[in-house]
Amino acid sequence: MTFDLTGEQDQLRDAVRALGRRYGHGYFVEKAKAGEHTTELWTEAGRLGYLGVNIPTEYGGGGGGITELAIVCEELAAAGCPLLLLVVSPAIAATVITRHGTEEQRKRHLPGLADGSAKIVFAITEPEAGSNFHRLGTVARRDGDDWVLNGRKCYISGVDEAGHVLVVARTEDSSTGKLKPALFLVPTDAAGLTRSKLDMEIVSPENQFLLYLDDVRVPADALLGESLDAGLPALFAGLNPERITVAAMGAGTGRYAIERASEYTATRKVWGGRSIGSHQGVSHPLAHAAVQVELARLMIQKAATLYDAGRDLEAGVAGNMAKYAAGEAAALAVDTAVQALGGTGMTTEYGVATLLGAVRAGRIAPVSREMILNFVAQHVLGQEKSY
Repeated sequence: MTFDLTGEQDQLRDAVRALGRRYGHGYFVEKAKAGEHTTELWTEAGRLGYLGVNIPTEYGGGGGGITELAIVCEELAAAGCPLLLLVVSPAIAATVITRHGTEEQRKRHLPGLADGSAKIVFAITEPEAGSNFHRLGTVARRDGDDWVLNGRKCYISGVDEAGHVLVVARTEDSSTGKLKPALFLVPTDAAGLTRSKLDMEIVSPENQFLLYLDDVRVPADALLGESLDAGLPALFAGLNPERITVAAMGAGTGRYAIERASEYTATRKVWGGRSIGSHQGVSHPLAHAAVQVELARLMIQKAATLYDAGRDLEAGVAGNMAKYAAGEAAALAVDTAVQALGGTGMTTEYGVATLLGAVRAGRIAPVSREMILNFVAQHVLGQEKSY
């Protein structure tokens, strides 16, 4: 057992940290409030190879794993730039295509994902289904050589920035007549695919959308994989990387908030010329939050290591635990930082309250803390399924 990064991983962390700090939280907030995207940061990260660290080298990537991508997610967030589309495009879409796509799909899509010139977003959530993907209402049916998709999706990140959306639909199994999941690579400009922007109380340069699929026709090769049998394993292939990288982003955000608060409380003097950080009522909550963030980081490292070793079942447990721990730790860290800074903590200038919405959402999405607790109770504690 080792807690040390390799030399290459250390170099990656240092390089991504330097890039993130060159842009900083001010850039992130400015873009978000202007309704713009962090295009410059994304483009540079792609050019430097950070977006494709988990993509095989034969498709233009770095040949690493989710461990390396988690480093990228965490360090950009720790610099005040938590980029949600890192989770969606490199973590989910690239992993799914790499593991379950056809060779033609890998050649067509992975190089662009690796260098940042292309983005693929992910559409699974639906208004009625919520956390229960077994109740998905989006259906795909064969029509000659084509597929025709109908349904609705909600809270779909970054559709306005992407060339394709990876849509989870249900198809009829000809042998049983039952519906089974399948994934489709749908161009975002496809006829019949429309979107409506959701107004969110989150300071983010990445937007959320409702998607409407009305007789969206795609060719046979839009189906991910060689056959419909690829659907279910492809769907699950993206879930562990999603949880691990979301957790990494949360841990990085927690680190950022604690660092901002620590700098302020170490120099702010009010009573008797002593720094406010010398008072335990200020320093202990920050120290507690720092402990929680560090514990979450350890679980993220464990989950990523298990996933990269191909131990998917164990990675599923660890990934869920990491996501839970990081979501709680990030929310605690940001709230504690705001409290430590007092009224200053609520200003845009000090860059802490701008993260309140995002870390609160991190306890809900992409899977709620309650569903994670259900998972742990059932699969770790051996309790009867409660839902």
